[in-house]
Amino acid sequence: MGMFTGINHLAMATPDMDATIRFWRDLLGMRLVAGLGHPGYRHYFFRISEHDMIAFFEWPDVRRIPEKDHGVPVNGPHAFDHVSFGVASDDDLWELKDRLEAAGIWVSEVVDHGFIHSIYAFDPNNIPIEFSAEVPGIDLRKTPAMADASPCAEARKGPEPQSGVWPRVTRPTPEHERDIYEGEGRAVVDMIRKQQEDAFGDSRTFSRKGS
Repeated sequence: MGMFTGINHLAMATPDMDATIRFWRDLLGMRLVAGLGHPGYRHYFFRISEHDMIAFFEWPDVRRIPEKDHGVPVNGPHAFDHVSFGVASDDDLWELKDRLEAAGIWVSEVVDHGFIHSIYAFDPNNIPIEFSAEVPGIDLRKTPAMADASPCAEARKGPEPQSGVWPRVTRPTPEHERDIYEGEGRAVVDMIRKQQEDAFGDSRTFSRKGS
């Protein structure tokens, strides 16, 4: 298919948006690129990379999750374990480790996973996070590997998408039926357009003054 460009955004929750901003923007250096909200609700976005963002909801009654170490098995309902952020090199990994430790935040030793080197920490919401630098010359995206001694049945079929597993699309949605409904994010677009209009107006004013 090849249609995916990355993770547009991961959506998390926080009881304290200010502490979350100080961690993700000021400590980790991820730009705060969008903010939505009204009384009783906030939804803020941080830029991870060219294609990826992480976002947080702040609701009045949300509570910080219990701390759970990365990859430790659990019982009962569970969906999310941890999120790993890629960094360009081991130097970046050590820089992050130093920055986290200087801020008084627990961070693990550097762990060699063979194809990546990683450190582990927690954000102010107890979300387990990992930072990973790929080992040069090893790219699982280009060269998949299955090291499970007893892989599940579907994994034994190989890394490529299998045909015939799901029903085929027999009626693609025609263009005249592709309705798109307005969501909360429209407020961000309206603000961007206003900023662009203001900047254009300022440049025209400057040009007139300078002429």
